Amino acid sequence: MLVGSAGVIMSAVRARNLSEHPSRFLIDPKDHIQARRAARAAGLEVVGFYHSHPRSAAVPSPRDLADASYPNHLYLIVGLLGEAAEVGLYRFTGETFELEVADAGTDFDVDRR
Repeated sequence: MLVGSAGVIMSAVRARNLSEHPSRFLIDPKDHIQARRAARAAGLEVVGFYHSHPRSAAVPSPRDLADASYPNHLYLIVGLLGEAAEVGLYRFTGETFELEVADAGTDFDVDRR
């Protein structure tokens, strides 16, 4: 989960995956609630979510759209298809994803040694 305020991402919080399918992610509700409580205690909020696409680009998939359920939240996707990681940041409108930031650049290169 992405934690921050007013569209500013300040930190990322990991969550356990409850899905049995290797290409799906189902956030553990306990982790979700704990992250929201910790953010609120710090005067922040969960502003979005992040995940990776190990075999595709950093663009929302049809599955991402079907699973999205938080309008006005940010969705950060890391695509690992190429030599360097590709990062896209999208806002979910409630019906579709709108691009916020595309390709964060080479600062996110993946060391594949």
